[in-house]
Amino acid sequence: MTQVASSKRRRLSIWALASMGAIGVLVGISLFTFGYARGASYFSDDPQTCMNCHVMREQFEAWNHSSHKAVASCNDCHTPHDSLVSKWFVKGLNGFNHSVAFTTGNFDDPIHIRDFNADVVQENCIACHETAVSQILGVHAGDAPACVQCHAGVGHSTRE
Repeated sequence: MTQVASSKRRRLSIWALASMGAIGVLVGISLFTFGYARGASYFSDDPQTCMNCHVMREQFEAWNHSSHKAVASCNDCHTPHDSLVSKWFVKGLNGFNHSVAFTTGNFDDPIHIRDFNADVVQENCIACHETAVSQILGVHAGDAPACVQCHAGVGHSTRE
């Protein structure tokens, strides 16, 4: 074997070892962060999961004292019901957005729901209360106000 070929092989081995080391560090940090942030809890429907982030304490406590506590958990209102794919997509998207926001501190306090998530909540309100709101929806013909426009505290307060 020539000296040039041996040198190339050595450099390739060093790069392979360095790459594996970098990947190992990245995987290790990711696993540590997932464990520290109680990442596995986000695969459940347990409302206690929302308490993983201290900024959600007020929303959790308000829900805990609301009439919806007996009939709906966080995911019942805040994730789509049309398919498991859309439910898990929204959970993943929100989880990613929340982790970035809470890690960087870049969020409003008190927190506010984004339009995309408000649309999910609106669809779920209508789905759960369809018989009660069917006449209202018929009158408005597609341009009905958001349920929370009149029922702002529903789900997160005792004033419903």
